[in-house]
Amino acid sequence: MSRTFAYVRVSTAGQTPENQIQEIEAAGFHVEPHRVVAETVSGSTAIAQRPGFAKLLDRLEPGDVLIVTKLDRLGRDAMDVSSTVKKLASLGVRVHCLALGGVDLTSSAGTMTMHVLNAVAQFERDLLIERTQAGLARARAEGKALGRPSRLNAQQKHAVRQALQAGATVAGLARQYGVSRQTIMRARQ
Repeated sequence: MSRTFAYVRVSTAGQTPENQIQEIEAAGFHVEPHRVVAETVSGSTAIAQRPGFAKLLDRLEPGDVLIVTKLDRLGRDAMDVSSTVKKLASLGVRVHCLALGGVDLTSSAGTMTMHVLNAVAQFERDLLIERTQAGLARARAEGKALGRPSRLNAQQKHAVRQALQAGATVAGLARQYGVSRQTIMRARQ
């Protein structure tokens, strides 16, 4: 007899998984409270490093069904999600994603849907990186200073260079100006 489990995840302690649980119930799935695994962990954390999911894996048996509301509840990394679904399929566990119409991700149609969504997500990440790089290149070409502002102003940098030439130590100057040794070494250049 198959059992139904639910994996609900939120990213921060201020959030609650109740909406996900209600969404699963509204979709017609009856999940006993002791079979709902809820945890608070970032989606960027690998699935293997999530204690709640690890305990869930220990409880799952062939024929069981795992319900998630959205694919991103399993994780943000497409490869990690894909390998997890494959592992669950090899254990005989079906994975249903409500946001994808309740499709079983371990089925042929579910696998194809997941691959298409992962490809689109990867494409969007690549586009974001391209736009960011283009914006940084444009800002550099316009002469804009990128990165953090220097902790030392031009006058302080000049004083640091003179003090170093006079024999002051990097560590001593760092203490004097209340900055890191690396900041003093950058000012030397």
